[in-house]
Amino acid sequence: MLNSGETQTEPGRNVSRMPIWIRQQLGDGAHYGATLASVAGNNLHTVCEEARCPNRGECWSRGTATFMLLGDTCTRACGFCSVKTGRPLAVDQDEPRRIAEAVEQLGLRYVVLTSVNRDDLADKGVSIFSETLRALRTLDSAIGVEFLTPDFQGYQQYSIDHIQQTLASLPFAGANWPSLVWGHNVETVPSLYRVARKGSKYSRSLRLLELAAKSEGVETKSAIMLGLGEQQQEVVDVLTDLRNAGVSRVSIGQYLRPTIKHLPVVEYISPDAFDYYDDVARSLGFEWVKSGPLVRSSYHAEEIQQELAGSE
Repeated sequence: MLNSGETQTEPGRNVSRMPIWIRQQLGDGAHYGATLASVAGNNLHTVCEEARCPNRGECWSRGTATFMLLGDTCTRACGFCSVKTGRPLAVDQDEPRRIAEAVEQLGLRYVVLTSVNRDDLADKGVSIFSETLRALRTLDSAIGVEFLTPDFQGYQQYSIDHIQQTLASLPFAGANWPSLVWGHNVETVPSLYRVARKGSKYSRSLRLLELAAKSEGVETKSAIMLGLGEQQQEVVDVLTDLRNAGVSRVSIGQYLRPTIKHLPVVEYISPDAFDYYDDVARSLGFEWVKSGPLVRSSYHAEEIQQELAGSE
């Protein structure tokens, strides 16, 4: 990611200095040290660290973190993502237990779980998601859980059926069980998939979200990042597609280049433009919208849980 004083130039187009509205929060809150200690002590990975999220300081200071399952090595090499790619290690079957232990140590009431892509596995990592959920439900049935899953690649239909059967076996619905949020990010507009999301398909991502939205006790969520060269109408079309697929929550943020080896920023989107997309999303019927330069898919994800608790 560029520092605030750096400039970035690409062939045929100049990108100005990083604008003043993009500023990272430092980690100086009371919970930052405890979050860091719990993640390190339980030998866990977080997307906050691996993806170089600009909000790590702010979120960790609030005592929240997004745990990343299945190790720190992804089988894909998306042009925007700083998570390392390569041949992953064997699946750590003890990871779900350690996640639950970290959640207990931190006293979390809402947990966000994501993972690297594991196209090397027969089930694409579905079993670890379900075992982690089971461990969290065993720890405390009232904990809210948000899954941010990969698209399960070419074995999509098998994996979706499998995960739906697994989720159906657990009592998500009912007075004593909060709903599960199933997130999957489309990331960008279809025209940019070839350069930004190699190995992924826009139609496959939409299909996964559509099937997830039909699962009992599940709400769906997605995210899109701006600044890679997309056109305004393309963004509106993606928001429309997501809503038509049954997605009820959406995050919209600015793409920030993690290293010089990743895709360049084509444009820094203004706060007014993010407000416009916020209005568009709400007019389409999304129940929960976060739109802003530093918004990421799990940014302030726990707010919906707090809002629901306050309305009871």
